[in-house]
This record gives sequence, structure tokens and C-alpha cells, in this order.
Amino acid sequence: MTATAPTSPAAGLPQLEDLPDVRGRHVLVRVDFNVPLEDDPAVPGSRRVGDDYRIRTALPTLHWLLDRGAHVTACSHLGRPKGAPDPRLGMDPVRARLAELAPGVQLLENLRFSPGETANDPAFVDELVDGQDAYVNEAFGASHRAHASIVGPPARLPSAAGRQLVREVEVLGHLLGAPQRPFVAVLGGAKVADKLGVLESLAAKVDVLCIGGAMAFTFLAATGHDVGDSLVDLDLVESCRRLLASGTEILLPLDIVVLESGAPVGAAGGAAGRAPVGAAGRAATGSAHGDSSTPSTRVVGQDVPDGWRGLDIGPKTAAAFGEVVARAATVFWNGPLGVTEDERFVAGTHKVAEAVAASGGFSVVGGGDSVAALRHLGLADRVGFLSTGGGASLELLEKGDLPGLEALRGAPNAPSA
Repeated sequence: MTATAPTSPAAGLPQLEDLPDVRGRHVLVRVDFNVPLEDDPAVPGSRRVGDDYRIRTALPTLHWLLDRGAHVTACSHLGRPKGAPDPRLGMDPVRARLAELAPGVQLLENLRFSPGETANDPAFVDELVDGQDAYVNEAFGASHRAHASIVGPPARLPSAAGRQLVREVEVLGHLLGAPQRPFVAVLGGAKVADKLGVLESLAAKVDVLCIGGAMAFTFLAATGHDVGDSLVDLDLVESCRRLLASGTEILLPLDIVVLESGAPVGAAGGAAGRAPVGAAGRAATGSAHGDSSTPSTRVVGQDVPDGWRGLDIGPKTAAAFGEVVARAATVFWNGPLGVTEDERFVAGTHKVAEAVAASGGFSVVGGGDSVAALRHLGLADRVGFLSTGGGASLELLEKGDLPGLEALRGAPNAPSA
């Protein structure tokens, strides 16, 4: 990435109207169809798309091209096949759903079946652009990766940002610029190391920062609390201590739902017959803050006893986070507040989802389990903006730019910033 990011991340991005006439031309569109797949009960042994939200967000761009007579080829990754074909990650289920939503669009096989994708191999870029006349990036969720399909084509073809990508960048750029205040950010997730940079960046911009998820335990350890067997990054305790002393109001969990160490966690560990939130993008039906029917879980304060591990924020914490969100003029939420693969630890995430949806301010929710919880609860249409990229949204907020955006600004048809 360039040493100095543009004042606005949207500055200098070529848009669809900046492409040459696409009638009769071949256009390669990088989409983010990394969607959940599930077994298809109607066809034993086959799979189908479990949630087509990411496919539908690309439709305005795909239809714009089709309506103007372009021959459209889409390409995407799916899962993490590690550079080799994996039958369970083939694009056929996605291709079938795409054919229903955008007839006429061709879809290549999983990009990550080739090691050249993640390695940004010029030879793989050659394969992708062969026979193509133009390129569109409609994969905001993958634009923080300097992969072949993201950064390679703009150097060789007239290129443009898709409609959804432009909207993502404009909304998140507003958070970087002049959001209405109070500005509240709620961040969850597992590892402090993955989000320390964005936490530091947001701490300099927000009025209140609420921290949940497993990464909260490194912060609790930094304040002298016992964390039992909870996940802690000891190497970052001092960094967390410095952030807590930065002057920004930072809220940590007041109470915690804990599980006996050694007890199973995940869909199998929760009550039978309930669907978890998780990689499949579906939220649990029901919630259980320290479900009394499950003796291996209970709610404790800010100190986790030895032999126990914290896996969700407790009801007092959820209420405290909700009160702060209710007073906010701008809200950004990214990351689950508990281990949402297990329905016993999904209540905190659901309570925050309800608070964000009820907020009278402008709310932005960044990808993954956060969006899944809102969609499961029927609250997605009450949120200002749903981002399709969790990791990409965090990196843009942290660094102000992304490799995919920089590549588009370097396209031969890009306007001057």
C-alpha cells in the first residue's frame, strides 16, 4: 500500500461509468460469493447455498453490465481450500443460485483452488484476464487481500469499483472523517492480536469503545482481574494497559458467562435441536445467559475462577453496552460478543444486535456473525448499513486504505484523485 492513503478512501476510484462501452465486451467481475453452504435435503449428497445475501449485494453491478450488453464472467473464492481442489468447496451450488438471480453470468471455479490466487502469481493473473476487456471489483470483503484476482487485473485492464464496493467505502470513509457524535464502537472477536491495530485507531476516533468477546480477557488481565482458563494473549497485556490509559472511555465486561474447563463447546455442547451462529452464518434460536439447566455454565463477575473459562458477556454487560449504544448518534459494531457456535453463549451477541437495531443513530455493522445475528432476529432492515466484509472493514478503519482500492486507483482509466 502507498505510504500516504488518500484523504477519503473513495477518492480516485473508477466507477462503472468510467469503463469504456461494455456492449459486446467481456467483463471479469471479482465478487465475494464466499457464502455458507449446507446439505440439500431434497437432493441427498448435494449442497446448496445457505444464505445468498452476498450474492444479492452484487446484483446491481451484474445487472448494470448485463443490461448494457456485456458478457459477464464472475470469479470468487469459497472457504479455504489451501491452493488445491476440494470437492466440498466447489462453486456448483453457488453457480446454481447465481443462475436464478442473474441469468447469463458465468462463474469460474473457486479461485483458491489455484495457489496462484493467494500468492498473487502473475501467471495466474494472465489466466484470469485472458480474453477479458474490462474488470470490476465487487468484492469489498476480499479487498484487504493482495491476491491475484484483487490487485492483478487493474494493472492490465480498464477497471471499476462495483456499486456495493463504492457504498462500503463511502460509508466507512464517513466514520473515518466526521461521524455524528457520540460515536460508539462495539468490538468482539477472539484474538487481541487480530484487532489491536483497529482498537488503537478507533480509540482515537470514538467517544466510547465497548470491548467484548474473548479478546476482552486480555484487557481484564491488564486491569488485574483473574481470567481463569479464558483465552489471554500475555504478550499484549501491556499494550492493552496502554490503550486503557489512553483517555478514551473503554467499557469492559462487568459480568461473564463461564464454562467449566474441559466441557465441550460448540453446536454439540449446547441444547439439542438448536442451530448455532457461526461459519454457516445462521444464528441460534433462543438464548441462555448462564442457562440454569446446564450445570457446567454460570454467570460470574469480572473475575473468572480457576478451572473456568469465559465464553460470553453476561446480562449486566449486555445491558451496559446497550445503554451506551442507545445514546449514540453513530454506532459501529464488528464481531461476536461470545462463542456463538454454541447457543448457550449467543445471548450477549443477540442483546447487542437488538440494541444496535433499536438505536436512533446511524449504525454500521461489519460482516460475519454480527450480520448473521441481525438477520436471524429479523432486524437487518433496521440497521443503517450492513457491511459485507468484516476483516476488510476493520482494516479500512485502521489504515484508511486497502490493497484492492489502491489497485483500482492505478487502473488505466482511473480518474485523478
